[in-house]
Amino acid sequence: MIAVDQLERQLDDFDRSRRREALTQLKRAVELGEIALSEPGGAVNLHAHTFFSYNAYGYSPSKFAWLARKAGLAVAGIVDFDVLDGVDEFHEAGRLIGLKGCAGLESRVFVPEFATLEINSPGEPGVAYNMGVGFPGAGPQLFLAEMRAAAERRTRGMIDRINAYLDPVKLDFASDVAPLTPRGNATERHLCAAYERKAAETFPDAERRAAYWRERLGAAPPESAKLQGLIRSKTMKQGGVGYVAPDGGSFPEMAKMNRFVLEAGAIPTAAWLDGFSAGERRMEAFLDVATASGAAALNVIPDRNVTPGVSDQRLRNLYEVVALAERRGFPVVAGTEMNAPGQKFVDSFASAELKPLAPTFLRGALIVYAHSVLQRELGLGYLSPWAKASFASVAAKNDFFAAAGRALRPGGEEKLNDLDAAVSPKRLLERLE
Repeated sequence: MIAVDQLERQLDDFDRSRRREALTQLKRAVELGEIALSEPGGAVNLHAHTFFSYNAYGYSPSKFAWLARKAGLAVAGIVDFDVLDGVDEFHEAGRLIGLKGCAGLESRVFVPEFATLEINSPGEPGVAYNMGVGFPGAGPQLFLAEMRAAAERRTRGMIDRINAYLDPVKLDFASDVAPLTPRGNATERHLCAAYERKAAETFPDAERRAAYWRERLGAAPPESAKLQGLIRSKTMKQGGVGYVAPDGGSFPEMAKMNRFVLEAGAIPTAAWLDGFSAGERRMEAFLDVATASGAAALNVIPDRNVTPGVSDQRLRNLYEVVALAERRGFPVVAGTEMNAPGQKFVDSFASAELKPLAPTFLRGALIVYAHSVLQRELGLGYLSPWAKASFASVAAKNDFFAAAGRALRPGGEEKLNDLDAAVSPKRLLERLE
């Protein structure tokens, strides 16, 4: 057998057939007792980016699925920026290796009702990160094509402006940026990595390169992981040469994105940062706006809001927004992004800070997983007409989907084969159990 580390590296190959081959061989090694996998526990990560947008470690959907299964995650999910290129692969990988998985989409949207307020995209009034979770498949392509084209226009314009400032360190989109991701969906983080690499080529001498960065960024260049963050903050965010203030035409409106998410069979999901912005201090009102356009879940990034051993306002804000979501009946989607070097693979749910919230995060993950399977196999997802007709309250619906998420087994969809859209929740749950 090929060495496990070699197969795991092959999981990140840009050729999907080679990724599939590697995962199949790894599964075979598990069956032969050559690799031991951890039993699923209570930890989840439903917000891992893959190399189809930007993963700091280069993980493909198959690689993240494999590592999540090895680590014993109860549920795992990918969320890529502006694309659903990894959805089908991630679902396929989960069924193959026995991982409960789901897939999502993240983008930035314009929120007219909050046009003058910063929400969760720092320095961009009226702009919010917004998501869809639980996609049963790759979804309608027209809206995605529009998003991809708009993102590429923004990226190319940003490169032109930053090149003029960082000259002689200059990027070419086609040769320096597009090849960094399998389908050319370059993000700001790809640009940061590419500028760091180009500077190393332009100034091979470390001292000369450090002097260059001090001159351009106005600060001593830190270690690599933080250098990319500094490049991003100084050149791409508000006040930077590459930044262009958004307006109503820069991003799709939240309502339009949420319509797409619903049409694709997924759950529109509002996103939350840390509770400190003017918009997030009005989170109740923001969720009213989001709910009016279809939002039915809330995403949080715990790692952004936790300092080990410290109980501060950031942590209190996290507890408050989770409580707000629960009052509204919103499943809470939680995870770490891995879209910057040094970020965790999974949150520390056993820590004193997160342990009280861990059951809520697991419940949300089970709900989204059950939705993904039932929507894909039967069209009976969380926001389906069937769900609206079958449950007297959101609480009853959440109880059902959480129970279904616990009972469902990856690859065991044959239990659903002879059921139809008229099945009762009780009968469906009996079949799964």
